[in-house]
Amino acid sequence: MSSPTGAHGEADATKQENEQQPQSTASTDATLNARAKSSNGAKSQGPKKWLIALIAVIAAVAVIVAIAVTRGKNDDANTSGVTKADTVTIGLKLAPVSLDIRHQSGSAIEQVLIGNVYEALLSRDSDNKVQPGLAKSWDISKDGKTYTFHLNNNMCFSNGDKLDADDVAWSINQLKEKQYYNANQVASLDKAEAVDANTVKLTLSTPDSNLLWYLTGRPGLVFDKNAKYNAKTEAVGSGPYTVESFDSASKMVLKANPKYWGTAHKPATQNVVIRFLTDDNAAVNALKSGDVDVLSPVNATLAKSLDASTYTVSAADGSDKFVLAFNCTNAKLKDKRVRQAIRYAINHKEIIASRGNVDYALGGPNPSVDPGYEDLTGLYPYNVDKAKELMKEAGYTTDKPLRLTLTYANTYGTELGDQLKSQLAKIGIDLKIDYVEFSTWLQNVHANGDYELSLVDHAESHDFYKWTTPEYYYHYDNKDVQALYAKALAATDEKESDEYLKQAAKTVSEDAPADWLFGYRVTVAYNKGVKGFPDKLSQTVLPLWQISKAE
Repeated sequence: MSSPTGAHGEADATKQENEQQPQSTASTDATLNARAKSSNGAKSQGPKKWLIALIAVIAAVAVIVAIAVTRGKNDDANTSGVTKADTVTIGLKLAPVSLDIRHQSGSAIEQVLIGNVYEALLSRDSDNKVQPGLAKSWDISKDGKTYTFHLNNNMCFSNGDKLDADDVAWSINQLKEKQYYNANQVASLDKAEAVDANTVKLTLSTPDSNLLWYLTGRPGLVFDKNAKYNAKTEAVGSGPYTVESFDSASKMVLKANPKYWGTAHKPATQNVVIRFLTDDNAAVNALKSGDVDVLSPVNATLAKSLDASTYTVSAADGSDKFVLAFNCTNAKLKDKRVRQAIRYAINHKEIIASRGNVDYALGGPNPSVDPGYEDLTGLYPYNVDKAKELMKEAGYTTDKPLRLTLTYANTYGTELGDQLKSQLAKIGIDLKIDYVEFSTWLQNVHANGDYELSLVDHAESHDFYKWTTPEYYYHYDNKDVQALYAKALAATDEKESDEYLKQAAKTVSEDAPADWLFGYRVTVAYNKGVKGFPDKLSQTVLPLWQISKAE
């Protein structure tokens, strides 16, 4: 299999959002509010004319100096004749609940922190390919059980502490020992050892063709064991940015790391403000008004209102999969005929059209950017008659409907639920929609597996393993699938590994433990003055060091 590259960690791969809207009248950053306050000087009694004139001159000089200083700051030593702004503001839909990336689930936290604040042993690019990170190169033994990584020289954390092989080995061993989030991804990894200051050796019990990809995400992150900080609200990493402030209900402010060790990823902009905008209309209005310079994602339908002369709008395949999961341990859904009927009854073209005809049909668990992808949309084409036959065989009709509850986070809006309710009613399913807060979904559905049908955007790439883990909230248990996936991991030949993955994915899709409503194409919009924003995979890979804006 090709070196995996992507990031897991959703509520597993799920997107997270905070329902509170950002304040529109004032910044939640006290320092910014302080700057906005106007000064009210005390009035002197009976000032003389010469004093008034002197004050006026001093004020004029102060204004000139202030302008010069401001220009100097914003110019950023640009010699091309284009003045760069010192701040770029990005609007994102998803907000991390906290900054504790070792414990907090959700792709939102990975999106903003990995590659920006924290760095991993390896990195990923916007084509989902493994690239060097803290390690500049690596070697793999012929049996696939030993990986030797050669680190960059003179690395350090944002607090000035040195970063070397001891930190790498400690971080990875801590992940395993304390079972930090996504530790299960590197289950085959026995131990990490510092061979010398610039060399790390990883030893595996069994080959794992996904290992390199996993090391671009949480399992490969390197932390400073000597640093003392509140991991929920602060961060000490080695990346090009530091966290200046964080409010999950409003925004995050990143500041260029003055101690950043690297030169290739030196920040082009001093400050990046990330605003969390959950409402699509409010987000587009923020872009049009100039409150944000970039939106990722932007509602595809609303994006059509953006003036092409002012904004760049693009869409690209990503790893997002909108999964309608069927609880395979539920008494009603154990009947495969019911699960198959639901799949036949869903009109994917109608759903995609209602979203602006940007997303793509996805008939199985692997997205187009992942190894083992195959077009499986032909397995369950839209066929209401076939769906009715299966429901009748299972004992249900429109006159005697099957009652099911669909539970999903209200951050996704009501339209998808309404469409599914209408489509399934045609085949004898009375669908109740239970809209909940995302935190409630995480606890009840994801953690406890208490649901019948559920809908969520699984953002992570290379997350097929969830279909081989019966304890995961899908509750899907298929020994053939588990065996095929094991062969894919053990294969040292990329083509052989991909073939096993394809077979496993097809078996899952045929078994219908879920329906894949669509592969989400992320539509991104930004002001034409913005350069360096990653158009592809920005939901999971969001390197910000390149981003800049003409003033």
